[in-house]
Amino acid sequence: MTHPIQRIVAAAFYLSTAILFFQCGKSSESSETSLAVNAESFVPNPQVVSEKPIGKLAIGDQAPPFNLPDLEGKFRTLDDYADADVLVINFTCNHCPTAQAYEDRYISLVNEYQDKSVALIAISTNSPIAVLPEELGYTDLGDYYEEMKIRAEDKGYNFPYLYDGDTHEFSLAYGPTATPHVFVFDKDRKLTYSGRIDASEKPGTGNSEDLRAAIEATLKGQALPAESAQTPAFGCSMKWAWKNEYTIKTNKDWAEKKVTIEKLAPAGLADLLKNDTDELLLVNFWATWCGPCIIEYPEFVTIQRMYGERDFQFVSISMDTPDQADKALKFLKGKASALPNYIMDTEDKYEVIKVVGEDWDGSLPITLLIEPGGKVAYRVPGTIDALALKKAIVDHPMIGRYY
Repeated sequence: MTHPIQRIVAAAFYLSTAILFFQCGKSSESSETSLAVNAESFVPNPQVVSEKPIGKLAIGDQAPPFNLPDLEGKFRTLDDYADADVLVINFTCNHCPTAQAYEDRYISLVNEYQDKSVALIAISTNSPIAVLPEELGYTDLGDYYEEMKIRAEDKGYNFPYLYDGDTHEFSLAYGPTATPHVFVFDKDRKLTYSGRIDASEKPGTGNSEDLRAAIEATLKGQALPAESAQTPAFGCSMKWAWKNEYTIKTNKDWAEKKVTIEKLAPAGLADLLKNDTDELLLVNFWATWCGPCIIEYPEFVTIQRMYGERDFQFVSISMDTPDQADKALKFLKGKASALPNYIMDTEDKYEVIKVVGEDWDGSLPITLLIEPGGKVAYRVPGTIDALALKKAIVDHPMIGRYY
């Protein structure tokens, strides 16, 4: 949501610009373009909607029109790609492991066909508010519009990435069933193919054979054999905005989980940090009197929910004094910290610092990502960058973005 001061500044800017144009008696073409772009900028508003019918395009059906924002907030329509002999629309998203597995192949196809009158675009259809943290175990990002920008930059997307996650207004007419699901249209924008990119999900095992064959046949004006013109699209189910009952229930169940705290002696901490497990261990040292600690703490609960079903475990360690265990527990309950929580059973902070190691200067918070055997793979002294931490976790060889 835009801050009121930002709105006032923006209004003043446009007013002063208008006055300047009036005084000069003219405006440059570049200024007109700039104002036009700003006028059509987009502010996302994902919302729960009532269930609606989902279309199912048949071969030969006309491409439904759309009017969707790209990552710069400019709206794109079907007519924007009218010059292309072939249009490919890939319904995909940020979080799905299958969608991520096909990203590089789709990027390669864009490069391959950039001079062959083929337009390739992507649309994120998922409602971001219908995606649970538990569904984000193979990613660092959800499906919010702002997160789409991050993913596009991280992967170097060379195609328009459009957003339809508010109400699925246009995607419903196409009827994608999973991410990714591609649709190929000819010059007259009639459907020639829909389904998978290829039959080999794991990166390096496929080369977009199905989609490439469809593009080539469409360029030549040839029809695909009936049995290969429409294929199943394997991947994550679509996150329609009305499918939120399970989301509500899961969040409620998590909030009602029991939260406990145990005292941990320095010797026990030493054993814990050895990480004699087969899981990646994330440890955060915090305290109720530490402002940055309590502000960032909910991120750790989300991270546990994201990766907890993988080879991963988050543990919190309070540096409050042992007699403040009830105060620490109250805080943890307020944050639904239903995970291993400890409070150091000593008032000697320097004994704890000695156990953690000389790389810790004693300031809070501090966060360690520890591999089995005790090697620290990622260390954050001070406040975490939640996105950077999630990337460090999901890109660790023990976790990964694909099945």
